[in-house]
Amino acid sequence: MQLQEQRYYSPEEYLELEVNSEERHEYIDGQIILMAGGTPNHNQIALNFSSTLNFALKRQPYRVFVADQRLWIPNKRIHTYPDVMVVAGELQFTEERRDTITNSVMIAEVLSKSTKSYDRDEKFAAYRTIPTFQEYILIDQYTMHVEQYCKADNNKWIFSEYEDGDISLSLASVPCQILLADIYDKVDFNAEE
Repeated sequence: MQLQEQRYYSPEEYLELEVNSEERHEYIDGQIILMAGGTPNHNQIALNFSSTLNFALKRQPYRVFVADQRLWIPNKRIHTYPDVMVVAGELQFTEERRDTITNSVMIAEVLSKSTKSYDRDEKFAAYRTIPTFQEYILIDQYTMHVEQYCKADNNKWIFSEYEDGDISLSLASVPCQILLADIYDKVDFNAEE
C-alpha cells in the first residue's frame, strides 16, 4: 500500500485559495481542513446568542461576528471561523489584510458531536494564546448545557456550567446577560442530526 504525501500550505497560499473557494476551510499549521455544514439547531443557537449580544452591545465599543468572520491565531498558525465572537474596541487585522481579525475578547462555539473534543481541548488551547481573549462559551446543541470559561489572574480560568432554562448566563468579558431559555429558543432537541 502506498501512502499519499501530505501537502502543507503557507498561510498566504491558504488565504488565496480560501478567498476564491465556495466552501469554508480552517487552516491549522499548514493543513487545510474543510468545515462541515451546521444543523438547524446549531444555526439557531448561534443566531440566538449572537442576536442577543448584538442588541445588548448596541452603541457600545464592541463588535459581534457570527460564523463567517475569519480569526488568525499566530502562535498556533491557525485560521478559523468561530461560531460567535466579540471584539472590544478597534478591529485589529493581520498584516496587509482587512478580512482576518486577531483581537477577539470572547468566543462562543456551538458543539457538535464531531467537533466537541477539538473545541474543548486543542481549539481552546489555541484561543488562549490570543492576548485579548478573556472568555470562552461552549453551547451544546443536543441538550440544554452551557459551559463558561472566564480568564482570571496568572493564566487561571474559572469554569461554570448551566443547565436550567431559567438561569441567566452573565458574560464576564462584555456587559450582557442571557437566559438559557433564550439561547435555546426554537431549538428542537428531538430533531435528527
